[in-house]
Amino acid sequence: MGLSTSHILLLILVAFLIFGAGKLPQLMSDFAKGLKAFKKGLNDEEPSPKTIVSSKKLSKASSKKSKKKS
Repeated sequence: MGLSTSHILLLILVAFLIFGAGKLPQLMSDFAKGLKAFKKGLNDEEPSPKTIVSSKKLSKASSKKSKKKS
């Protein structure tokens, strides 16, 4: 159930009617710049190492701290 050629042409016609022929290329250019910036941001960001702390380790650590304070 994809888009056929007639559906795409109808969407383009509606876009021209709403935005006008002069504004549409500028909108597409801004959209492309935003998409490129988004992709660049995804590639630049390095995943941080995640440490998993189990609840047992967490409770042992907190109980050690409370014993030291007493």
